[in-house]
Parts: sequence; structure tokens; C-alpha cells
Amino acid sequence: MPIPSDPASDSLDGLSVGDALGAQFFVPGSSVPDLLAGRLPAAPWPWTDDTEMACTVYAEIRSRGHIDQDALATAFAQRCEPYRGYGPGTVVVLHEIRDGRPWAEAAAAAFDGRGSWGNGAAMRVAPLGAYFADDLDRAAAQAALTAEITHRHPEAITGAMVVAVAAGHAAATRGTPCTPIDLLRAVEPYLIDGGTSDGIRRARKLLGRSVAEAAYELGNGAQVSAQDTVPFALWTAATFLTDYPAAVTACIEAGGDVDTTAAIVGGIVSAHTGVGRRGDVSGIPESWLRAREPLPPPHPL
Repeated sequence: MPIPSDPASDSLDGLSVGDALGAQFFVPGSSVPDLLAGRLPAAPWPWTDDTEMACTVYAEIRSRGHIDQDALATAFAQRCEPYRGYGPGTVVVLHEIRDGRPWAEAAAAAFDGRGSWGNGAAMRVAPLGAYFADDLDRAAAQAALTAEITHRHPEAITGAMVVAVAAGHAAATRGTPCTPIDLLRAVEPYLIDGGTSDGIRRARKLLGRSVAEAAYELGNGAQVSAQDTVPFALWTAATFLTDYPAAVTACIEAGGDVDTTAAIVGGIVSAHTGVGRRGDVSGIPESWLRAREPLPPPHPL
């Protein structure tokens, strides 16, 4: 089937399916051997905070064409449903925003004034990167604006920027070859010194290795930090850029913060592949899309 022409929408679908499927592996009864054998968890697959916040970012860029931090902060706070799996630090920040505290103050005060370096800023931003695929500098800048609302630490901001740039590059090269090293080189200009950037540079040296070795060397999100999540996610997206099912399955095999790594990877890879299969490119399986809990309706911002 033809690949759809909207990489940002495809990225949101890929992010949410990866998130929802990954989250099933925190539920008793789901097993990696079953997944590898083609036996999927029972539908529907509920999505988590990763998708809820990504939908809000997507609505913002679709309605305005850019990020308005005040509007986005308000939308994040109003739509926060803690049962979706939000981290406790993010719940505190969003509740303070809902109660009237300026978002910049609330985010800056987190973690004794250091700001959060969690992976939440990276997990929600791939569709934004795909939207700005024709201007990677703008993708990075707009991603940084989304990160600052809840995650003020430079590690988290770097994580969001490079995920957006990777998704933008993936979308820009849709229909053309993009090697694993090409994807990782695309984010190089946006690396700010720190653990996240160091991990991404190590990821380049691990291309061609196994998923288990990459997760061991780079982390699998178990620490819920940008440093422990984004390098492996970019390695996986680069390695499996033309095979969405293999990319998400690799995240699940690696364990750790599975829903988040699968959301990041799914959002990047689907910006390149779209839905369905076309030649050697394997996009989001339609059966996986049907199994995912329906996305919320668009909300005006």
C-alpha cells in the first residue's frame, strides 16, 4: 500500500502504538517469546502518559504551527491523568501549574532546584520533529521549548532536541535510503556536553552489535533518565529505521522502561516508514493500530 503523506501524523501513530504495546509488558501474562512468535497481547492496548502528552504537543503544532509555552503548559496540566503512569515529579509540577504557579517556577524548583533530567521530555516530541522535517534547527529549538515546561535540566532538554531532530531526519529521508550512521550523524550538531550526548556518541560505535549488548552499554530506560534512555532509543531507531515491528520489538526485548523506549523509537521510525508495508519498508502493522486504544479527540489550545 502507498505510504501516507503526513509523517507527523504517522509519527504520532507510531509513538502511541509503541507506547501502548510496550506498556503491555508490565502486565502479567505478556511475554517476549509470544511476541516473537507473532502472538500479540489481547486488545485493546491502553496508552500511557507518553501518548497523552505527545497528543497535546501534536495538537499545539497543528493549531499554531509553533510552540506557545504558556498554552502548552496549561494544556499539559489540564489533561494530566495521573493513572496514565506519569512520573511523580511531573505530577507535582503539573498540579502546581494547574493551581496557578507559573510553569517556569514549578519546573525550575523540581529536584532541589536542579530541574528534572527524566526521559519524559524526549518521549513526547517525535511528531514535532517530523512536522519540522524541513528545518532541523527549528525542530530542535521547538523541542527545547516543550521540554522546558516540565524538564529544565540540560540532559532532558538535549534528549528532547535530539529525538526531534532524529524524527525530522527520518521524515525528510522517507522514500530514500538512510543508513544507521546517517541518522546518528544528523543529531551530532545538537549534542550538548553531558551524559546523554556521550551515550549517543557511544551508540555510533555499537552499530552492528546485538540489542542486548546495546542495552547493556547504553541503558534501557530503567533509570528513567534521558542519559539512560535516549542513546539506546536512537541506536534502535537507527538500526531498524525501515522496520517498525522489529524496532518496537527490540525495545521490548531490551526491557527497562519499555513503553517509553518503544514510544521514542516508534515515533522516529514511523516518521520514515508510515503505515503498512511498501517494498522493503515495513511500517506500523494495521493490526497493531487497531489494537491500540483510540487516541483522544483533538482539543483546541
